[in-house]
Amino acid sequence: MNKTNTVLKAPEVISSPDSSVAVSQQKSWKDYLVLAKQGIVTSNLITTFAGIYLAAVYTGIGLGSHLTTMFFALIGAALVMAGGCTLNNYIDRDIDHIMERTKDRPTVTGRFSANHVLLVGLLQAAVGIGFLALTTATAAVIGLIGLFIYVVLYTMWTKRTTTLNTIVGSFSGAVPPLIGWAAIDGGLHTFAWILFFIMFFWQPPHFLALAMKRVEEYRAAGIPMLPVVAGFEVTKRQMVVYVIALLPVSLMLYPFGIVYTVIAALLGLGWVILGFAGFKMKDDIKWARLMFVYSLNYLTILFVLMVIVHI
Repeated sequence: MNKTNTVLKAPEVISSPDSSVAVSQQKSWKDYLVLAKQGIVTSNLITTFAGIYLAAVYTGIGLGSHLTTMFFALIGAALVMAGGCTLNNYIDRDIDHIMERTKDRPTVTGRFSANHVLLVGLLQAAVGIGFLALTTATAAVIGLIGLFIYVVLYTMWTKRTTTLNTIVGSFSGAVPPLIGWAAIDGGLHTFAWILFFIMFFWQPPHFLALAMKRVEEYRAAGIPMLPVVAGFEVTKRQMVVYVIALLPVSLMLYPFGIVYTVIAALLGLGWVILGFAGFKMKDDIKWARLMFVYSLNYLTILFVLMVIVHI
């Protein structure tokens, strides 16, 4: 949509007798997207699609003849993730007002009641599992396990009790490509598990970088993130360990070809170098910001590359 046209038509919308309803509906849909953490869902759908596509390639079934399965898998995964995030909003509504990045959530501003958010989250999750069940039972079970880990083991338990919360959350965060693969191939090829472990090792440096950036907010909210409990030096060492571990895991997909292998190696080495640079940089927050941005680009490039080299 052209932004200029939207601005020019704004007076007409405001003068319409139904304009208040329209604006209210727009805000409501935006709030639902905020509850579902749209950015997280979208980025994870990239990895889900990669799992679907690669499974189709290595099982030799042809994705074109399984478009319905792909649709069900993507919708199901999106809804399960949205449901988990919405339930996370419901559970964390007592602390979200403390943190700058969460203070505008609908559960904090009062736009939605707690019971409404709970109902929406449960409904999203249930419908999502239903869609996954239309692909394979394995995909539905993996989706349910990921949901349980994220909502119960992470959000309700470890997030507020231990620095291991990041590791626990990494298990649930690593299931999207596994769900995608299982939707096509319930037997789960070795490659599917490598995708899982790539996601697993990627998450601690990604989320610990965020925790460093927001350390005072987490401290105020009483969340025992590693930077809060152990400080920046320990956190940086932990992050570098995971980045180093990620490099050989990503290279286990060398059968994907020389292009994938070389680019994956360069991306991984670049992240390792940036990680070690953190021990010399004086501005820890600046370094954490660079690590966070690099992690986002790394994940996107790597998973898109996996698809491209198989086209």
